[in-house]
Amino acid sequence: MHNEDLLRPVTGADDLIAPLAELNTADAVEYLNAQDREDATAVLAALPQPRAVKILEQPELRDASALVAALPPELAAALLGQMADDRATDIFHELDAAQREALLWRLGTDARLSIQKLMRYPPHTAGALMTTEFVAVPADWTVARTLQYVREVERSRETVYAIYLLDPRTRQLEQVVTMRRLITGLPETPIMEVAQVNPPIAVDPMLDQEEVARLIRRHDLLAIPVVDAGGHVLGIVTVDDILDTLIAESTEDVQKFGGVEALDKPYMHIGFGEMIRKRAGWLSVLFLGEMLTASAMQHFEDELSKAVVLTLFIPLIMSSGGNSGSQATSLLIRSLALRELRLRDWWKVALRELPTGMVLGAILGLLAIIRIAVWQNTGLYDYGAHWKMVALTIGAALVGIVTFGSLSGSMLPFVLQRLGFDPASASAPFVATLVDVTGLVIYFSIAAAILSGTLL
Repeated sequence: MHNEDLLRPVTGADDLIAPLAELNTADAVEYLNAQDREDATAVLAALPQPRAVKILEQPELRDASALVAALPPELAAALLGQMADDRATDIFHELDAAQREALLWRLGTDARLSIQKLMRYPPHTAGALMTTEFVAVPADWTVARTLQYVREVERSRETVYAIYLLDPRTRQLEQVVTMRRLITGLPETPIMEVAQVNPPIAVDPMLDQEEVARLIRRHDLLAIPVVDAGGHVLGIVTVDDILDTLIAESTEDVQKFGGVEALDKPYMHIGFGEMIRKRAGWLSVLFLGEMLTASAMQHFEDELSKAVVLTLFIPLIMSSGGNSGSQATSLLIRSLALRELRLRDWWKVALRELPTGMVLGAILGLLAIIRIAVWQNTGLYDYGAHWKMVALTIGAALVGIVTFGSLSGSMLPFVLQRLGFDPASASAPFVATLVDVTGLVIYFSIAAAILSGTLL
């Protein structure tokens, strides 16, 4: 099927169902995303329920909660009841209270209880991400008995790549056995003999999702069990759920870093008014901050009138400081997100960024001095009789401003995290604005010290 076919407007569900038969689930999701809500809802209503469930379970399906809300209540409840509990919970979270209440009591008892349990956990925690559909067996079973059980339940479980072994009496998690170890074990072998040797890795339901992702990556897991204080398995977090969540979170962080309030929908699905609201707030704050730059220039009005040549380098000075600050901020935000650094490491970062900023500033300062000397001696521009002093001023100012930019840009994420804010809020425009204002003060202070008695 060609791309233009996917984007072709349709008039009814029958027109959509025929091409869907030729598409896999991912392509079917793309197809529905290209249709308006009315057509997409009609398609879901007309599809066989197993196919509709597979489509609704895909995180890439846009406005899944709106589509579910537009379906007849009985059908919506039937589809939700057949979905993976964690994905159904995501959809319930996006429904309003009335829609949620109307659908919840139409679900089967098991599905309703599972979804109600998952909805109690705060967003972005292991409990909110976990699914209750996992394979767990008593630790005194044999390999053959466990394999038979897996065959019986695999269609109703999100993953069977890891089987959790529970104490037969207390039901506490004792060990984990991988499917690979299970199928290579002899049938009558006790399952504990083919289980992993190391103690099982498990997490608390309130653990932050980023820490869950770190543990999954560190231990190379496909899923990680979520246990309560007594060691009982509440559910599992699978690697695909973590990837979907972290991709969404990374997108949000990138948007924040660009000085934009995080978008909760794809770019083309954001209305004009909402787009203005998302961008105007930060833009206004940054504009007010830049007004301090004008105030700083007014403060040095006399120096500017005496040495107009200094104004030629203001853009150079401001952009260099902002660039060094943005570099440091982006590096530190990523390191904090990956848990490579902790709040207590701020002084180590400061000691590292201080000489780094000085060396980077010296490199830029040397380039600026060479540029002024070349322009002066080749006749491209005349910087006046005191051009050497001007060059020295620019070079020294760049050392000071780039050093300050690197230091302040690296410390800002620590300050925000210490205050309880997302370090990603230390956006590049925000750092640039901060360095612009202070950079002018540094620039003219150095100029006053070096050029006093000559140009000033």
